[in-house]
Amino acid sequence: MPETIAREETPTEELARLLDDAEAHRLRALPFDDLHRLARLYRSESARLARLRDRGGDPDRIGHLNSLCVRAHGLLYSKGDGARSRSFVREIARALAGTGRFQTLAWALLAIGVVIGFSLVVLDPSALYALMPASLGYDTGRIDALYRSAEARDAFLAREVPDAARNMVFGSSLFANNTRVGILAFATGVLFGLPTLLLQFYNGIMLGTIGAIFLRGDHALAFLAWILPHAVPELTAISLCCAGGLVLGHAMAAPGRETRTRALQRSAPAALALFLASLPLFFVAAWIESFIRESTLGTAARLGVAAAGLILLGAAARVLRGLRGERPTSPTW
Repeated sequence: MPETIAREETPTEELARLLDDAEAHRLRALPFDDLHRLARLYRSESARLARLRDRGGDPDRIGHLNSLCVRAHGLLYSKGDGARSRSFVREIARALAGTGRFQTLAWALLAIGVVIGFSLVVLDPSALYALMPASLGYDTGRIDALYRSAEARDAFLAREVPDAARNMVFGSSLFANNTRVGILAFATGVLFGLPTLLLQFYNGIMLGTIGAIFLRGDHALAFLAWILPHAVPELTAISLCCAGGLVLGHAMAAPGRETRTRALQRSAPAALALFLASLPLFFVAAWIESFIRESTLGTAARLGVAAAGLILLGAAARVLRGLRGERPTSPTW
């Protein structure tokens, strides 16, 4: 019987075999020699693919080689889970660093709204009924009682023993509602930013109006202890969403030499990063509002939570400022 002569493996076949091994056992499990060989074959076969395309080679052969090169590129240059997470954090850091003027505008709108809402109520208490509509859960009788009666304000700020089950449901509702407000502020930015501006301004007016009710007499400190712990992350989150909406609005209103579509596409990643950065803050705000605000925790402790929130936000901003300039390496191997 004639002896079978083993046929030498072609580079294309070797590339296919190494890819099968890498996909079956994960890229990092391959021996270094195989990994190095896979990278070399990818480069040489990519060059051969280009030559075949230029010469108009067999379409089936080109298709097969193209699929191998695509698989190899995905394995060699895709980011692992850790690198992908670091890249995501870097994108948020760069978005925060590159959108400072929009964040400043968002906070300025909120502050102006607070001053106007507070001033309108101080100058004319009847403005309360227009600024705090019944649709928000404040009917005329309750608003009047809160403004005129110290006992009503005491009852509103009273601290009760929490019910964990009720607080969990309440927290979920708050998170959903606050996130909905954030999405609205962010998404309506595509309408040249006008709804986003109005929404943030009205948020400020509402906050100033509530402040005008409680920042009087003996209730000022208790009110600050009631509102600040959850207001720190919540207002930061809403302002980030507003800034994201303003980024989109600026792309629509002032696209420069680009088309509006192209300007929107270029601005969208930074705007989306701001929105995504707000989501954990909404979650933290809902948790605090459910389990800190609705608790018997004392005034000093509540103010301590608010101060800790500010410190943590400042520390996070510092860390992100350091991350924004990092550059990831190309291949994961």
